[in-house]
Amino acid sequence: MKKILAMVLFMGVVVLSACSEETTLYDEITEEGVLTVATSGTLIAASYYNDQDELTGFDVEVAREVGRRLGVDVKFEIMSVDGMLPAVDTGRVDLAANDFSATKNRKETFTFSEPYKYSYSTMVVRKSDYSGVRSLEDLAGKINGGGETTISSEIARHFGAEVRTYGNASNEAYLRDVSIGRTDVVVNDYYLIKFGVAAFPDFDIMMHPDLKFHPTEQALVMKKGETALEEAVNEALQAMRDDGTLSDIAIEFYGEDASEQTEADVEIIEGLDI
Repeated sequence: MKKILAMVLFMGVVVLSACSEETTLYDEITEEGVLTVATSGTLIAASYYNDQDELTGFDVEVAREVGRRLGVDVKFEIMSVDGMLPAVDTGRVDLAANDFSATKNRKETFTFSEPYKYSYSTMVVRKSDYSGVRSLEDLAGKINGGGETTISSEIARHFGAEVRTYGNASNEAYLRDVSIGRTDVVVNDYYLIKFGVAAFPDFDIMMHPDLKFHPTEQALVMKKGETALEEAVNEALQAMRDDGTLSDIAIEFYGEDASEQTEADVEIIEGLDI
């Protein structure tokens, strides 16, 4: 009986030891020396290719700096925004960095880092007629260009707009469609709209001068439950904030410090379930 009890206790110790040594995603990243990050490469100022055909942008450079501080290389996987969260969930990539807003519903399925950007939503409209949109309620019946699963598209639908979806299309495709009347608006982040509109001065488009709504916090997206990776990423981001690197990257790409809370007077949308 004593031998049986001893064997049971020994097996329990072995099982507990194996559980305590279970490899985490962060262990795999540090062992391989590579952090894999999903991004679009089509989002001006956030994730795009410059004139030298190099991938850059605010989110791209934040992810690169996080990787550097973790002591690993960063490998970017280019894909559509609608494919990024599934890629994180299945383990195809370790992080997603593409101006993702940390929302209540998303946090139920994914882990988000601490915010590294604060902003709000507005929209692209035609300069000639505001696309017929003077208030959010005027979105009813309009056509919004956007990704199927984005928060911006959810806002447009909330007010009765139809959403015309694109693949991993460039800013130019979205904005030209508004200019020529194929769509009416593009609801999106203030900073992204500001630089997207500025890149195409010949288009009949502008950032809506009056509508500011839905304050946002952008963060890196990770698989749920990867606590070690979450802690390491947050430590890197905090160090970047403390030494001014995060502010420097924001100012480089946005012309202002998007890493700090916005002081704009932003409308809260009631009843928006995101």
